Amino acid sequence: MPYLKPPEARTDWAFFLDVDGTLIAIAQTPDTVHVDATLLELLRCLYDCSGGAVALVSGRSVADLERRLGSLQLPLSGQHGLERKDSEGKFWMHDAPPMAMSAIRKALEPVLTRHSELMFEDKGLTLALHYRQAPELASYVHRLMTDLVREVGPHLELQTGKRVVEVKPSGRDKGTVIGEYMSEPPFRGRIPVFIGDDVSDERGFLEVNKRNGISIKVGSGRSCARFRLPDVVAVRTWLNSAVRGCS
Repeated sequence: MPYLKPPEARTDWAFFLDVDGTLIAIAQTPDTVHVDATLLELLRCLYDCSGGAVALVSGRSVADLERRLGSLQLPLSGQHGLERKDSEGKFWMHDAPPMAMSAIRKALEPVLTRHSELMFEDKGLTLALHYRQAPELASYVHRLMTDLVREVGPHLELQTGKRVVEVKPSGRDKGTVIGEYMSEPPFRGRIPVFIGDDVSDERGFLEVNKRNGISIKVGSGRSCARFRLPDVVAVRTWLNSAVRGCS
């Protein structure tokens, strides 16, 4: 059964965009991704043409996103909704329970010594264990992280993704942060669009669907998104269609 293509992009919509796997291809490690000049120019044009109604909604930290965007200033949400920079540049952050996160960091130390092919990413508010270079360890990593979260008590949850399991404070996600943006200008009153590629984007799709917006899944796999685009190239082409129609 063919997937439904999204309608032609319009600059009077509100755009919420995942980064890895959506705007840029997934790399071997998070640090090796390359944000190219063509993408930066596309985002700049889309921001200008939409009156600023463009936000990146990512699992990366806001600091990481800012470093990769250089001089381009956009509303940004990082660490699955735990951090948020609004359209006026105000920064919002939701704390993680420090003792519980510290206990998980300590418990992972011998695991990382024993399995050097695993990669640990400490983003401050979330802790990610990547098995991109050791897919055969998928079941082990999922069981391990599930057990660790269960042991440290409430207020934490797991966020799965493409060959990664992440520990994060509960109650915050890409859906909640989209809802926050939609209550503020320049997003308020517009039709929301969210484009993502991973399991972590599903709550964003749900929020957009609830608002009768445009939810777009990139690639294959089950999803509650209403529309599909096949890959990063198709996402950029679709966004470019809005920019081309901007005078």
